[in-house]
Amino acid sequence: MQTDIASSATKRSLLKGLAAVLVLAIAGIGYFSFSTEQAAPNVTFTDLQGEKLAMQNLRGKVVMVNFWATSCTTCIHEMPQMVETYNKYKGKGLDFVAVAMSYDPPNYVLNYAQTRKLPFRVALDVQGDLAKSFGDVKLTPTTFVIDKQGNIIKRYVGEPEFAELHKLLDKALAA
Repeated sequence: MQTDIASSATKRSLLKGLAAVLVLAIAGIGYFSFSTEQAAPNVTFTDLQGEKLAMQNLRGKVVMVNFWATSCTTCIHEMPQMVETYNKYKGKGLDFVAVAMSYDPPNYVLNYAQTRKLPFRVALDVQGDLAKSFGDVKLTPTTFVIDKQGNIIKRYVGEPEFAELHKLLDKALAA
């Protein structure tokens, strides 16, 4: 009987210790995941006209980088709302680069951009280096929102919820 009581007390003590360690571990992970900002890669985009734009030259602006493809139905579906979002926020400091995936034929990208009169920069990622620099993007659409200091504040895989995206842009542009 005495041994059972001691054993039970030891188990409770161990459980309390494990619970404390677990709480500290979760708190630490939470702190680091929210406090460490991921800097956007220092890449240079080449647009359809052959003009180059370095990511570092976009500091001071909120930037959306959208990886897409003309063969991606979700990308094509979201593109009119991306255009609306850009038009709504461009005067407030938003810049936008639509990056066509390496497998997308450049003539398809050029045709799409011209016929839809895309108002933002459209870049080609012929070698796939831009996608690799942004965490090896494979799925389209993938959109990154980058703050004025050059940090990635949100990554959307798939079509974003545009009302939520607009709230994020309002907040980032006001900062």
